[in-house]
Amino acid sequence: MIRMAALGRQWRRRKTGNSFRKVWNEAPRIAAAAAILAGAGLCLWLNWPGHFSWDSVVQLAEGRSGVYSGQHPPVMSWLLGLADALRPGAALFVALDVALVFGALVALALLARPASWLAAPLAAALCAAPQLIVYPAIVWKDVLFAGASVAGFAALAWAAAGWARPARRYPPLAAGLALLVLAALARQNGAVVLPFAALAVAWTAAWSGGVRRGAAWGLGTLGVSAVLVLAVSAALATRLADPAATGRAWRNLEAYDLVGAVVRDPDLAFPVLEARAPWLDTLLRDDAAGDYTASRADSISDELDQLDAHPDAAGLVEAQWGDLVLRHPLLYLRVRASAFRWVFLTPVPSECVMAETGVDGPPDALAAAGLKERATPADNAIGDYAEAFEASPVYSHATYAVVAVAIMTLLLLRRRPADIAVAAMLASALAFAASFALISIACDYRYLYDLDLSAIAGALYLAASARGAWRRLIAQQRQRQAGGGAGGEQLAAEAE
Repeated sequence: MIRMAALGRQWRRRKTGNSFRKVWNEAPRIAAAAAILAGAGLCLWLNWPGHFSWDSVVQLAEGRSGVYSGQHPPVMSWLLGLADALRPGAALFVALDVALVFGALVALALLARPASWLAAPLAAALCAAPQLIVYPAIVWKDVLFAGASVAGFAALAWAAAGWARPARRYPPLAAGLALLVLAALARQNGAVVLPFAALAVAWTAAWSGGVRRGAAWGLGTLGVSAVLVLAVSAALATRLADPAATGRAWRNLEAYDLVGAVVRDPDLAFPVLEARAPWLDTLLRDDAAGDYTASRADSISDELDQLDAHPDAAGLVEAQWGDLVLRHPLLYLRVRASAFRWVFLTPVPSECVMAETGVDGPPDALAAAGLKERATPADNAIGDYAEAFEASPVYSHATYAVVAVAIMTLLLLRRRPADIAVAAMLASALAFAASFALISIACDYRYLYDLDLSAIAGALYLAASARGAWRRLIAQQRQRQAGGGAGGEQLAAEAE
């Protein structure tokens, strides 16, 4: 009896100790998630019902009417219309953006097992940055794209972590693809995320089923997502008032490049325009060149507007732009490099829009959207807070790019299942940023918000999963050096 009692006490102590260890192991994940959720609540409390710039007011008005101009991705107007129908003012769209951004961070923080205590203080510090405390509440397509992209890759990371069990694989995989399709629809160059998502799925599937199975999964993922993007785009295109609006956007980019080229080389000839449209040659060479700045195309907006009165202008500009690229490629690259420098490095923040708060828009669109101009003391204070970081690394895309490359390298060396999806997220953000070398026409911070948010999410994930990770990495390197085998696998297991 005495021995039985002693064994009972020993069993209870062991059970209590195991329970304590389980709670202690879960505490870092809970603390990190709590810090992120507190940041989400603070963001909503400070910014509700959200901030609307000129573009977003127009998009909300389009969403209300159900007729879209085509100057912006139609999915924005559609979602704003849905949010406005549920609650006038589309504040629910702000809630959606906040949920996407902070939900992705929570998902990545909870993914780590065992979790590190590094994540909670890092999350608390990051939530004070304007990228998290202000930006999710600004109604911009760039915020929707970044939130949907990061959330989509976070879902793919969860699918990778539970790939061996179909019940844990398919729900996050489906959610991830839906979110990434939304991201592809939210930006004109947003489709760049889809190949990286397919690569992450292919890599994950190849681990358990071989290269052929991985290739099948990757191609299937890319095919399904591409079909969904095309189908939704076609459905939304039926609401476009002017299907040619997208073409005019490309024409404006080409005209901007031509003006930039003649500013750098005043002796440059425009043979197509000289032969077929001398008036257009004069407009770009004499009028627009005097107003041109590399920081934004708005400097020549008056000249660009004049092109709308001439139906044949688009074809002429396109032909002359093609001639520039083919006959003067180095000059074209100089023009593009200058535009990309402004959007990537933001050398003079005062000439770029870093953040916008309150409500501002054209009077007719404000009335159609059911909004009024707003610039309260709270709006101004939030705007001042966001602008206070202008000259710091907090707004440096180059800094976030370096961080993203470093984290991606570490994750590809470590190669846990979820690491591949997070690395793909960072690679897609870098590719998305690089695409602006070809299409950038303004230096506003928001255009590369996805790069900075992805780097923030990657840093949080790496911090959360740092516990024991480097012992495992060292063990894996020893295993490779030893040529594999059971001994190396045992070292890796012990490190984990």
